[in-house]
Amino acid sequence: MHTRIRRRCAAFARITSLVVILSSSLLVFGTRGFSVYGSCMEPNLKTGERVLASRIPYMFSGPGRGDVVIFKYPNDVRKNYVKRVVGLPGDTVQIEDGVLYVNQIALDEPYKLLAAHGDYGPVKVRDGFLFVLGDNRDHSNDSRYWGELPLSNVEAKALVRYWPPKRWNVLN
Repeated sequence: MHTRIRRRCAAFARITSLVVILSSSLLVFGTRGFSVYGSCMEPNLKTGERVLASRIPYMFSGPGRGDVVIFKYPNDVRKNYVKRVVGLPGDTVQIEDGVLYVNQIALDEPYKLLAAHGDYGPVKVRDGFLFVLGDNRDHSNDSRYWGELPLSNVEAKALVRYWPPKRWNVLN
């Protein structure tokens, strides 16, 4: 009887240890919380909000158009920025009368509140780079000002806004 209880306890301890190790690994290596600062992604992300971002999606494929990414700012890699991917390697990006065109096709942007003023481009995105914009175009320091984002600067894909709780949602 005591032997059976010891075996069950040992099995429970092994399973518990495995769960703790796996969860810790995901938290340490796979996901991380980031604070949002600035108005560049409003109304979707606001100053003081927190997002959970993960490196795991980009272990299997690169960022996709529309992804909200956390990255090291190319002009100061000590800073993290959050923007939306609009141009992939090989794409031609242009803004004309506030409308974003990718490969000469107007991009549907349901996440954007206001159109940007002015024109930009066209610019062809080089291999190994992305073109990123803030959702609040007139208040965003993005690829229009400092150039393409090196893929190597991408830290993670923003997945969930978890703070404040009343605005919790999955990002898209």
